[in-house]
Amino acid sequence: MSAKGIKSAEKRLKPGRIHAVLTTLGREIAQEIIPAGAVLPPENELEARFGVGRGVVREAIKMLSGKGLVSVRPRHGTHVLPRRDWSLLDRDVLNWLVGEDQLDRELLLAIQEVRSIIEPAAAALAATRATRQDRQRINAALMAMEASDNQAAATAADKAFHLAILDATHNPVLQGFRGAIDTILSAVFVVAVDSVAGWFEDNIPNHAAVARAIDDGDANKARKAMERVLGLTHSQLSKKSVGAVRRNARPNGSRILRQA
Repeated sequence: MSAKGIKSAEKRLKPGRIHAVLTTLGREIAQEIIPAGAVLPPENELEARFGVGRGVVREAIKMLSGKGLVSVRPRHGTHVLPRRDWSLLDRDVLNWLVGEDQLDRELLLAIQEVRSIIEPAAAALAATRATRQDRQRINAALMAMEASDNQAAATAADKAFHLAILDATHNPVLQGFRGAIDTILSAVFVVAVDSVAGWFEDNIPNHAAVARAIDDGDANKARKAMERVLGLTHSQLSKKSVGAVRRNARPNGSRILRQA
């Protein structure tokens, strides 16, 4: 291969290499393998560890810094920052935090608090702003929830329901939370669907009430119904000691007809 061809190939590979370094270091920081206050190894050691060039290492560190995980100070090294400084609504950061076998119960409950602030208000807005197409998406997701017979289908349908409501607000700032909400829902559903018997089935009528209220244009009912959706999940997670999670479990008999 010519020098030009080698350079072109390296350029195509660079984003993947940056992502690999970023993801590995991000997970190690999130899981406290590299604890807060620690100094990351020098660039040359990271280059050797990952088999990459200095530019890749520097770009990965720059991205970690942008997410609030590290602080880069000339001649003082790269220091890991405490969790309070992290961008916890960043999709990558959330994935690193919840991508462990042992999920952090306190973090999940904190996530539920964030949902309780955002989603009831979003449901109320959706009730006043949803278009016909928005309502069709919401109801299609509800029907998919009712028909689901395994965890993957249940999670996908439930996420589609909540994200469709977020989109139906037609608020660009709220819609900017899509990535974070998507990741948050994945984390919560993995635990709730797998660990809490009957949670998924028991909560479908509450989801149906949200959909009906949005169909009727009733903001107050939509808000209250979404509060019930989130309240049930929060109460179940509060009772449950979250341990290792099996990611291939199925909800028990999740086929439930929508309530009139």
